[in-house]
Amino acid sequence: MVSSMWSECGLRPLARILSRLRTGVVSSNNNTSKINGVVNGTDLNRSLMSNSGGSREGDWGMKVSVPLSVGSVEGERIDGVNGVGDEVEFDPGAPPPFRLAEIRAAIPKHCWVKNPWRSMSYVIRDIFVVFGLGLAAAYFNNWVVWPLYWAAQGTMFWALFVLGHDCGHGSFSNNPKLNSLVGHFLHSAILVPYNGWHLSEKIYKNLDDSTRTIRFTIPFPMFAYPFYLWRRSPGKKGSHFNPNSNLFGPNEKKDVITSTICWTAMLVLLVGLSLVMGPFEILKFYGVPYWICVMWLDFVTYLHHHGHEQKLPWYRGKEWNYLRGGLTTVDRDYGWINNIHHDIGTHVIHHLFPQIPHYHLVEATKTAKHVLGKYYRAPKKSGPLPFHLIGNLTRSMKQDHYVSDTGDVVYYQTDPQLYGSSQKIE
Repeated sequence: MVSSMWSECGLRPLARILSRLRTGVVSSNNNTSKINGVVNGTDLNRSLMSNSGGSREGDWGMKVSVPLSVGSVEGERIDGVNGVGDEVEFDPGAPPPFRLAEIRAAIPKHCWVKNPWRSMSYVIRDIFVVFGLGLAAAYFNNWVVWPLYWAAQGTMFWALFVLGHDCGHGSFSNNPKLNSLVGHFLHSAILVPYNGWHLSEKIYKNLDDSTRTIRFTIPFPMFAYPFYLWRRSPGKKGSHFNPNSNLFGPNEKKDVITSTICWTAMLVLLVGLSLVMGPFEILKFYGVPYWICVMWLDFVTYLHHHGHEQKLPWYRGKEWNYLRGGLTTVDRDYGWINNIHHDIGTHVIHHLFPQIPHYHLVEATKTAKHVLGKYYRAPKKSGPLPFHLIGNLTRSMKQDHYVSDTGDVVYYQTDPQLYGSSQKIE
């Protein structure tokens, strides 16, 4: 799962997984088209957009990044069925009857304002909590407290990731130098190569049998992440640390080198601390929370693009465009965790307009709903902790395995060879 998710949101922001391409019947939506390069609203054959709004060609399997400005798309109106408020049966694969500019116009102007002081306050808050949890665990130092510490600290590491992710999108502030400084600090602290992550484009297509088994079998994905950073998924080339990797353009080499140096410095610090404190202590204070953070990254990214009760369309070719791709993402409610991880669950508006600061996403989503109509899938209300999402995750991993290899609007199908499914592919 992890090798195919890091996505979009790589969480730049990612888009999504394209599992093994096969021929077969599509979902109950009666779409018989198949795909050879679509990912949850992503055309695999289109040039990828960089964060600066530019583009570059390459053999990427997914277009997962989103531009900071989307002016060229705003003038594009898609005529189609399913107008907001229509009484006819809703077809999620039909073109929306509204434009991106209409969604933008519905969002209050103040939601677009980036306040660096407010953004920094979240950084300070999270760092304070991280050190506070570490001090509390050291003070009590018993095996009743350690599991609680691991869960809480791992969640805070994930919160740091989200803030660094915002820096990569430029939604942290209007100052690129500040974004880079804070982003490097936050991501390096949790062993993420900042530029190597947010500059890279994710490629996911034609997964082989071993990759599919790893992707859809818990708990394998959580162990794949470090290897993914170095070598990506099986059958794919490139490294998030190598400035000469085909993941990056020639003008991005210095940025990747900078991130790799920062990442290496953090690793050296951890090795030094393990020599002083002992490796087992570093495992307790840092290692286990790190893996909890990886699990959050897997969990959240996957569920923002999979596991909805209604099958969502994936596009390619002439059917794909920026708006339709963004509308096939899913918001999630994480209960008490929403505020902790900076409302990352408001993913649809974030995907369409990644330059909106996270502290305005909830309001922006509310004001845009009347434009989106049925194309917005309201998340199921969570209790204090989002245990209900575990069911969405396991159900999706058992059902959503691949899409057909022809056609421009397709839906996930089930591979009967996984999980002993009796469902047949015709």
